[in-house]
Amino acid sequence: MAKNTYETLFILDSNQYARDPGGVSKQIEQIITEHEGNVLVSRLWMEQRLAYPIDKHQKGTYWLTYFEIEGANLVKIERAFQLCEPILRELTLKLDPRLVEPMLANARGELFTQSSAGDDNASGEGGAKDAEAESDSVATSEA
Repeated sequence: MAKNTYETLFILDSNQYARDPGGVSKQIEQIITEHEGNVLVSRLWMEQRLAYPIDKHQKGTYWLTYFEIEGANLVKIERAFQLCEPILRELTLKLDPRLVEPMLANARGELFTQSSAGDDNASGEGGAKDAEAESDSVATSEA
C-alpha cells in the first residue's frame, strides 16, 4: 500500500509543554514511528488563549506535524493521539501530492521554487501576458 502525506495540528496542554517541551514533541514523533510512519517536519506553531475551555484549559500550545504513513494505520495513530495525555485536540488532513513539497518547505521556513521551465506558464507569468494581449485585441476591435 502506498504511503500518503498528512498534516496534523495538535493543541497541546501548555503546562505540560512548558515543563518538558522536548518530551512532548518526542512523544508525538514516537507515536508516529511506532505505527510505521515517517515524520517529515514537526514544529511549534504558536501558543495562545483558547476560544473556549478544553478540559478546563484556557491556553493551548499549537504543534504542527507533517508525516507519511499508510492509510490503513491512520485510524490506529489517531486513537493513539487521543490517548496521549498532553494532546488536548488534534486534526489530521491528507495533503494533495501536488502540495506536499511547498507545504514542507513552508514548514521548514524555506522558500519553495519550481525548478522546471515548463511550470512558468502555470505560475501565472504567461497568463498575465495572455490577458494583456486579449485586452489589447478587445480594445482595438471596439474602436
